[in-house]
Amino acid sequence: MALLLAGALLITACSASDGDSGTTRDLSSGKRDGQGPTGGGQPAPDVAAPEKGRQSGENGASAAPDVKAPDYLSTFALDVDTASYGYARRTLGDGSLPNAEDVRPEEFVNSFRQGYERPKGPGFSVNVDGARIDGGKDGKSAKGGGTGASDWSLLRVGLATEAAPSTAERPPAALTFVVDISGSMAETGRLDLVRKSLNILTDELRDDDSIALVTFSDEAETRLPMTRVKGNRNRIKDAVEEMQPAQSTNVEAGITLGYEKSVDGHREGATNRVVLLSDALANTGDTEAESILKKIDSARREYGITLFGVGVGSDYGDAFMETLTNKGDGNTTYVGDEEQARKVFVDQLPAHLEIQARDAKAQVAFDRKTVQQFRLIGYENRKVADEDFRDDSVDGGEVGPGHTVTALYAVRLREGASGTVAKATVRWLDPKTRKAQEKTGTVTTGAIDGPLWSGEHDRLQVAAVAAYFADHLRHGDLPGAPGLRELASRASALAETTEDSAVRKLATAIGQADRLEGGAGTGDGPEPSEGEIG
Repeated sequence: MALLLAGALLITACSASDGDSGTTRDLSSGKRDGQGPTGGGQPAPDVAAPEKGRQSGENGASAAPDVKAPDYLSTFALDVDTASYGYARRTLGDGSLPNAEDVRPEEFVNSFRQGYERPKGPGFSVNVDGARIDGGKDGKSAKGGGTGASDWSLLRVGLATEAAPSTAERPPAALTFVVDISGSMAETGRLDLVRKSLNILTDELRDDDSIALVTFSDEAETRLPMTRVKGNRNRIKDAVEEMQPAQSTNVEAGITLGYEKSVDGHREGATNRVVLLSDALANTGDTEAESILKKIDSARREYGITLFGVGVGSDYGDAFMETLTNKGDGNTTYVGDEEQARKVFVDQLPAHLEIQARDAKAQVAFDRKTVQQFRLIGYENRKVADEDFRDDSVDGGEVGPGHTVTALYAVRLREGASGTVAKATVRWLDPKTRKAQEKTGTVTTGAIDGPLWSGEHDRLQVAAVAAYFADHLRHGDLPGAPGLRELASRASALAETTEDSAVRKLATAIGQADRLEGGAGTGDGPEPSEGEIG
């Protein structure tokens, strides 16, 4: 009986741990470390090829997994969102610290160029590198677990698609704009900024592109059916200028009507997309993101219509908007001023309308012979069960041309370890044929042995500063975390060496956070702006 009871308890404990990525994974002892907001996992067997998962059959159906995926794997859906970083900068600029639950480190990191080598053609390049964490200028030991920072390295998995086509080369676009005109949008920097954004975009679109306009407050209304841009730019701008703030925020009504108009105006061979511009403070109708999407699910799947969310306003429903776009096969960003609006609607949206990869997922397999512990930084709400990596019915992320996706891991190597550290695989579906494809990259101990804060890793340092900043804002415990003053100093130096204005604005944001927390700050600088898609 005692043996049976012990076995039952062991099974219960194992079941409770499956899929839990809220901890550091210790690949040797089975213990867990660093409970907190930074992702991680648990002990694992020796590394093997990550082909142990669900395979798609010839008819597209998913077969049962042949072997349960072991715990040395880290699996997540790709994410190109940047809204969390944009909204954090807006909040800091308004004199407040962002809420910890609104901070997503992957969106901070993905707001900056990384300079990855791009593939020549469809698909992804896989770049894996890293550096040793040295504890910063003050040489202090790492936070969390009492382990010195010199025992840890930062591993960067970088995925990139081919460069975005020129405006003339991309397919035509059929865009349905769904605009929030509720009372809350009357605040400066909301509906007025939306009008400017749409007018800017109208001038940038090609003659063979099409636009429809839907507005919503307590109800939804069609302001403009799907209309070809050629010969109608003034008509489109007139419809935009007529938008005035009204009453409640019925996002459900707006999205439902928006998808109806997108289906009505659907164009074969074009990029068909719904663009939601809102402060996402839903208070009328259905206010649950997932149930809203269920209402338009057939249109979304049958016609391949993706959802792009643009957040505005000092009070912004970040979590609601992110859930909508994640489940709506799209992505989200945030604009706080006209400069950011121009970057999104002129530099990014026209070039990145086309979808390059659907349901893209990444899986990183760590080698326990060289790795003792690892921790994924962020991606908590993009987790995928390891055994579902090759189940093509499981939702992933949508990625366009010219995008980069970065995943950072804190990795503790075994003493004297030498050899392979990790194998990273990205899997995606071709948007036209729905055929699954994969690409893999590996990294060895020698490639991650150099010091992080040396002058040889400028772009890796930018990613590290952004990740450490996000982790600080959400009260995390990453190894080797510098203080805000040091992070601001490093960002300022990196802005000079990279000649990147986005990094300068990162330094400004960190300085603002330092002052709000009672630190000495780093002096005033330019207002933060939207990060760039690499």
